[in-house]
Amino acid sequence: MHIMEGFLPPLWCLFWYILMIPVVAWGLIQIKRTFEKTPESKALLAVSGAFMFVLSSLKMPSVTGSCSHPCGNGLGAALFGPAATSVLAVIVLLFQAIILAHGGLTTLGANCFSMGIVGPFVAWAVYKAINKTKAGSLVAIFFAAFFGDLLTYVTTAVQLSAAFPIPSFTAAFVKFFAIFAVTQIPLAIAEGILTVVIWDMLKKNKPKLMEKLGALTSKEAEEAQVEALEDDKGSAI
Repeated sequence: MHIMEGFLPPLWCLFWYILMIPVVAWGLIQIKRTFEKTPESKALLAVSGAFMFVLSSLKMPSVTGSCSHPCGNGLGAALFGPAATSVLAVIVLLFQAIILAHGGLTTLGANCFSMGIVGPFVAWAVYKAINKTKAGSLVAIFFAAFFGDLLTYVTTAVQLSAAFPIPSFTAAFVKFFAIFAVTQIPLAIAEGILTVVIWDMLKKNKPKLMEKLGALTSKEAEEAQVEALEDDKGSAI
């Protein structure tokens, strides 16, 4: 997904920066409000950012000027919302561009828009929709991570097709996304499974905090607490 440095024309770089900046600014406000209400969530936000950094650093070559990798944006989106996740994405992408030569500074706006805005917004919407059903948060977070990853790459395909519509935008999009799909669909499934494992650990250890953040219903938080207590008793025996 990381479009490399200098690959996009300057006007397209500017366009994606213009779309990115207001969302990131709103994300900073959201994070400040979250910390005021739940200061104990700071470590969890850091974990979400670290999860995104590690997963999105595991890259493999794909479409010219880009690459395939997991995104890790579903976890932060489900916990803190898409705007806050956009801030994490900017930090992650900035470090990756400077330290790992993964992505670039001119393409930071485009890369953040796909991995830090569209992907997290889709993941958040999917999580909220499924979690309202009886399916439970584990099912919800799997599909949130899966679709957050996949829609990140749909957006990247749109960005590349808009910048290089050869012979047309539609033909270019089909070509770009078809190549992405070969690696990205399996990666999205794997990311969904890994995110479920992380989510289950968080749910067992931090159910009340997740409830405060609106990531768990009060019923599921109580069930998680009871389950954790039973596990502790079993370990003691």
